[in-house]
Parts: sequence; C-alpha cells; structure tokens
Amino acid sequence: MASFPDTIHFTGLNTPVRIEWNAHDLDVIGEIPREIDGAFFRAVPDPAYPPKFDDEIVLSGDGMISRFGIRDGKVDFAIRYVETARYKAEKAAGRSLFGKYRNPFTDDAEVQGIDGTVSNTTPVWHAGRLFMTKEDGLAYEIDPETLETIGRWDYHGALKSQTFTAHPRVDPATGEMFFFGYEAGGLCTPDVAYCIADKDGNLVSEQWFQQPYCSTIHDFAITGKYAVFPIFPTTADLDRLKAGGAHWAHQQELESWVGIMPRYGKVEEMRWFKGPKGVSAFHFVNAYDDGDLVHLDICLSDTNAFAFMREAGGIHRAQNELGGGLVRWTFNLASDEEGFESRVIGPPGDMPRLRDADQGRAYRAAWYLTINPQGGAPLPGGPVGAAFNAMLRIEPGNGRIDMMPLEPGLAISEPVHVPSSEPDHEGWLLAVIDRQLDAGRFASELWVVNAGDIAAGPVARVLIPVPMRAQIHGAWVSRERLAQARGRAAAA
Repeated sequence: MASFPDTIHFTGLNTPVRIEWNAHDLDVIGEIPREIDGAFFRAVPDPAYPPKFDDEIVLSGDGMISRFGIRDGKVDFAIRYVETARYKAEKAAGRSLFGKYRNPFTDDAEVQGIDGTVSNTTPVWHAGRLFMTKEDGLAYEIDPETLETIGRWDYHGALKSQTFTAHPRVDPATGEMFFFGYEAGGLCTPDVAYCIADKDGNLVSEQWFQQPYCSTIHDFAITGKYAVFPIFPTTADLDRLKAGGAHWAHQQELESWVGIMPRYGKVEEMRWFKGPKGVSAFHFVNAYDDGDLVHLDICLSDTNAFAFMREAGGIHRAQNELGGGLVRWTFNLASDEEGFESRVIGPPGDMPRLRDADQGRAYRAAWYLTINPQGGAPLPGGPVGAAFNAMLRIEPGNGRIDMMPLEPGLAISEPVHVPSSEPDHEGWLLAVIDRQLDAGRFASELWVVNAGDIAAGPVARVLIPVPMRAQIHGAWVSRERLAQARGRAAAA
C-alpha cells in the first residue's frame, strides 16, 4: 500500500508517528519526588512502512523502545526502533515485505525464512540486561543507555524454544526469571517450553510440554511453589494460515484450561483444571499459594477482547458489549476434582500492575485500568481500539476500590510502579496520558501519581513535545540496577 489504511489500527491514538528522537530536561508541572531515580522503558508498536494489506492490525507495528530517564526531578526522553531482522529487511527495501499478522504464508518470497517478530510488546529487565519481547519470536537485547539493538537473545545458543513470552515473571527474593514460549516447536504447534533463568541470567532449565490445543498463551503466573498456565480458546490452525487466513480465531464453545505444576518440578507433574467455555484473559494481576490452595487473579472477559480474533471465529460483538471483571480463580490441589472456585473481586479492566516485591505472594493492593462511564466516550486507539480513561486501586483482602478518573478527552496507558524508600509509603505510579486536542490531534504527558492515593491525581506532569503512539507495556528500572548493568558491560 502507498499509504496507511483509514482504520482504527492507524488512526486516533494509533496514528503512526515513526520518529526516532530524544530530548533533555522536559518541562515539568509540579515536582517529581527525588526518590524516583531511574528509567521508565516503554514498548510502542509503530509501523515503519504502510502495510501490504488494508486489514492489517496495530499489533503488527514495528517495535519502538522508549525511555524516560528521571533523576533529581528532571526528565530526559529517547525513542528508537528495535532493529529486528524484519525491520532491517524492510528498511533495506523501503517498503513492507511481511504480510498479515503472524501469517508467513502471506509474506513476500524474498523474506521467507527471515524472523518476522517485531518485538513490540514488553520491555523486560533481568540480570542487568534489557530485552524487547513479542511472543511470536525470541527477545532482542537493547542497550539501556543508547537504546541501540544489540541482537536477538537465545542465552548464547542454550534456549531451544523458537519463542519467548512477553510476560516473564521474576521472583523478588531469588532473582530468578520464570518464562515460557508457546508454539515453541514452530508455527501452530501445541509445544510449550517452560524455562528458568537464574539471578545471573543463565538458562538453568528448559522443559517442554503440550497444551490441550494451540492457543495464544499471552501471560502466566508463579507462586512460591507453583507455575500456573491458563489456556483460553483462541486457537491457531495451520491450514487456515496456508489459505491466507487469520493466525488466531476465538472458539466460544471450547473449554478453557489451567495447568499447574511445581515451579521447580517436572512438566510431567502438570495438573490440568477445566474452566468455563469461551472466556478469555490476556493479563493476570498475580498468583499465590496458601496451603493446598492456589489463588489466581485475572482480568477476565466473557469472550476475546480483540475484535479481529473474535470475528475470525464468527463472533460479532461490539467492544462495549463484552462482559467480565477482575476475577479470582482458586484451585484446591488437595482435591481430585478438575473444577475450581471463581468469584468476582473487582470491576472489568486490564493492564494490571503489581509491586515487584509482591510477585507470587499474597498482596495488599494492585492497580489496573478501566473504562469510566462518566468520563465520556473513550478515545479511539490502543491495542483493542478503545483506550482506558480511569485507573483503579484495589485491595482484594477487604474489597476496597479507589479510582483516578480522567476528564473527557483523556486516555491512560499501563502504569509502572516505583517503590518508595519510606516504609509506610506505597510508592509511585508513572503512566503516559494522551489528551485529544481536536479531531485527529493529540498531545501526551507523563504523570506521576502517589500509588496509595490515586484519587488525588498527579503530583507532577511531564509535557512531551511530540505526540506518543499508544503503548502496550512498560518496565521501571532503578538507577542502582542501571549502574550495575554498566558495570557488567565494562567488565565484559
């Protein structure tokens, strides 16, 4: 195509920006607490070239890695493309060469066999390295200072899986990273690789198992004792791909499943629990164990949240008609039953954030995004076509829910959490806010919010001179960890 399609995937907050830039000492309204010292990395899909087909989706956008560097109340910013094999091939050709979303049979012949991942979903920090990830391929390592792409990461050849999740989990006590790859053995295979990297970044375990059907496993969870793999009925089919069709199609009449195994055990110990038909979840707040019980808190909907995945399965429902909520699933490992308990603990929403220190443990509070019906029509854009306009703070233990509503014409992306040095302080949340100026024009800001008092709104706002394309996920890395990474690089 000579230009970008006039669809929701390329208009509104999804309007391509395609600018690599950096700036120093951005304007700040208010005062940024001095204890916020480090970098907020963001994954931003932004297509470098118009797509081959007019029905392309936002999730195919080339990955950009951006960084807000914060120190002494001042903020610098930089953003660059992740130079994947796909990006380099298209840059050399000056046009799009890859076809429909995750369908290599629609790619140009000249790029057959070239890694097609765009690395646009999640920045991941572990053992002094920064990675950009997307679950259809391996991660790419990024220089956290320059944002230059170092190269594809496979643990020096040790990792055999062809894919790496966008949602690994790092244990705050051991420093280990638990991760997985689905379609690990290739396109449409039910193979899942479950892996562990130690605190120094060495791959120490890789085990493969097969899921009940080839589904999109976007996220998983760990507890102190277990690894938890929810499986939802959005499935891949090789014949459909060969015919030029969609990679994913949601099957409303198919059961969901949850596999639970000891996190240091063998995949042969996996126990499968049968869940409700047709439900879907892409993100989980947390999981923890309590005796024989395992609790999993998930952002559940009654069907797939992505219209293109629903429609490929023959499901035609408007986005505002989807049902769901923040739901706690509880599994009794002492029981022989394959079912489990389910109860709603919060309103519908997504993009949850937890304190890193609470990963895999019972937790007091978490934060996630939602649609506030009092905030006017959601801004168009983002991964599912409608942006969030409120943030919630929830305490599952007592049911307390606080809200930070946005005024009409504003949208919020997933926050990151910054811990506080004060023992009774819940820390800070950083999130990009987009503001509609008029039809088709937007401005962006970085907000700093007291995590324990989100209803008070931002304590500081950082003005961004260039509008931002909608973010997917982000990560916070402290100045101390950045310094350790520089030391490791200097010693190498």
